[in-house]
Formats: sequence, C-alpha cells, structure tokens
Amino acid sequence: MARIAGIDLPKNKRAEIGLTYIFGIGLSTAQQILTKAGVDFGKRISELSDDEVAKVRSIITSEIKVEGALRSEVQMNIKRLMDIGSYRGLRHRKGLPVRGQRTKTNSRTRKGKRKTVAGKKKVAAKK
Repeated sequence: MARIAGIDLPKNKRAEIGLTYIFGIGLSTAQQILTKAGVDFGKRISELSDDEVAKVRSIITSEIKVEGALRSEVQMNIKRLMDIGSYRGLRHRKGLPVRGQRTKTNSRTRKGKRKTVAGKKKVAAKK
C-alpha cells in the first residue's frame, strides 16, 4: 500500500486516478507528476515499486502544496475576505452562495434545511 502525504492510496486504482485521492491533486496534476517521475499512467498503485513511490512522493512534497497546508491556505483566504468586509466575505459569513447563484429557489446546500415561515392570517371582516 502506498502512503503519500498522509493518505493511503487505493491499491486497485490506476496510478493517475489513485493520486487524485490526495486533496489538491486533480487528474491533470496527477498526470504531470507521473510524467516527471517516469511512471506509466495505467499502472496500478499496487504494481508501483518502492522506488517509483519514492519518486512520486518527493515530487509532491517538493513542488505541490497538498492536504493540511493547502486546506489552511484556503481557510486563510476565506478569513481574509471576511475580515476586509468584501462582498464575497459577507456571503461566506452569512452562509449564502458566493459565486452569484440564485437564492430564491435552490442553494439548499449552502443555506441548509428549509425554515418554514407561516403565512399571514386573513383578518375577518367586521359586520
């Protein structure tokens, strides 16, 4: 089992797909890493030799910000937006969509479960 950047990579996945399990590495970045390391994309994680795993690990640690460091950087960027009071920061603070989506309907992922508000009651006419 290959363990890179504190993540156990799945044994039966192809190398390029297995690397995407690391936060901060997508498919194109995984392909660039494997090209630099000289590893075939189609090779399974379980088939990688210790030498190949070491090459991949060294490339990732030296050139790419992943996992904890990347997560903290993203959180710091969000905190900076909130501190300077930008529009995006206010949206983050209120828990609303940040990138211009509509909120009258949809946006349930950001807003959470619906909070039902009772409708106004009609006033009975006096006689």
